[in-house]
Amino acid sequence: MVTTLTGSNYFLLKAELERLVAGFVKESGEFGVERLDGEEAEYSRITESLQSLPFLASKKVVVLKNGGANKQFAENIEQLLGSMSESTDLIIIEPKLDKRLSYYKTLKKKTDFKEFHELDGPGLANWLSGAAKERGGELKPADARYLVERVGANQQLLSNELEKLLQYQPEITRETIDLLTEAAPQSTIFELLDAAFAGNAKRAMALYAEQRALKIEPQQIMAMIAWQLHVLAVIKTAGQRGADEIAKDAKLNPYVVRKSQNIARKLTLPDLKKLVHNALELDVRLKSESIDADEALQHYLLTLSEIS
Repeated sequence: MVTTLTGSNYFLLKAELERLVAGFVKESGEFGVERLDGEEAEYSRITESLQSLPFLASKKVVVLKNGGANKQFAENIEQLLGSMSESTDLIIIEPKLDKRLSYYKTLKKKTDFKEFHELDGPGLANWLSGAAKERGGELKPADARYLVERVGANQQLLSNELEKLLQYQPEITRETIDLLTEAAPQSTIFELLDAAFAGNAKRAMALYAEQRALKIEPQQIMAMIAWQLHVLAVIKTAGQRGADEIAKDAKLNPYVVRKSQNIARKLTLPDLKKLVHNALELDVRLKSESIDADEALQHYLLTLSEIS
């Protein structure tokens, strides 16, 4: 059995790897697990591992990370798969694969090919609800979406927060989420900008005050505003392309793109250019002049409200 694990969602990829290895160990014992890295192992070492009989076990599994980094292995992959020992399983881990290469095409055709993509907001919420059930708890879909919006789209962080919430009580509610988790600064910055672009200056100022109360420095807020403007510029110049395509081309999380599209629709391209220009000027002033950073940033946010 030869399995390929690939894709940008390293959290799910790693979880599947751990599941496969745990299943093998349960059946054949830990002495049969061999790990290699294609960036370090010689080609002869890889072929020897794949073709030799297991030692102190009836079967063995070779976990090969970044096999494509070894040029000889990539070039001879089809022949190697055909010459493997019947008592050897192989798990190939390739987070990034060039689909133009024959190496990719061979893995896709000749192996159990599993690709793990980043999840968007609804996907993360569904995953959280399912994970809570698997761990003996309950998390309603609406509360799962709230947890994603509050904490952010980092799946490893979400998993850690889910475990903490379940340990507190099996039935997770919005109240326990508020009690035991902290709002991600970037998520709050999005809410801040969303309020500003909606023309709700009062809400924007209240969210800014919350950020400062959390000891988020003006320079950090400015950096997150700059990041959000970058995302908006990518979306605004992407034409009619969908969120998934934009995210893939720009190497952004699809969840972030989908969440930012509503703001992008409210802006004209000249407005966005003006905001980027003003943000650049403000950033330079914050770094080179002795100005009241809070006052300057709040003024910038009010200009966003005026544009809407």
